[in-house]
Amino acid sequence: MPMPADLWPAVREIYREGIATGNATFETELPDWERWDTSHRKDCRLVALDDLPEEKPERLIPLAELKVLGWAALSPVSTRRVYEGVAEVSVYVAAATRGHGVGRALLEALVKESEVNGIWTLQAGIFPENVASVTLHKSCGFREVGVRRRIGKLGDVWRDVLLLERRSRTVG
Repeated sequence: MPMPADLWPAVREIYREGIATGNATFETELPDWERWDTSHRKDCRLVALDDLPEEKPERLIPLAELKVLGWAALSPVSTRRVYEGVAEVSVYVAAATRGHGVGRALLEALVKESEVNGIWTLQAGIFPENVASVTLHKSCGFREVGVRRRIGKLGDVWRDVLLLERRSRTVG
């Protein structure tokens, strides 16, 4: 489902879990909502939620009571018009639900949503040690472009980043 701002605390917690792995991002500090919001596209923001209780499916449940299992969003790669259809992918899954298909469901939905919104190329920068993420992206049609050697430091350690991309067959 689209990511409402009300779910930011849960999304932020999942992001914190990703940062804590040391293999998900160069970020070491959690952003506040305003910083995160301005750095991501307004469209193409998704969350995966735990199933709603079946005993009362018609009941409206406050957003704060929903359990977020993961999130995915796109960031623009450039403000130049020529790159308006190119975006960078972020996919994060709660530690307790990794390995259960949440990441795949989010990435597949994000690909579809990106095409609806005119995105022709998705790119992902992934630490090579994050084998699960590399495998997920490749299984969803991303191809390896190359390795950016020692592109940045995480703490005192230089890290490589594997660059992957997916070109739409329907957009562009």
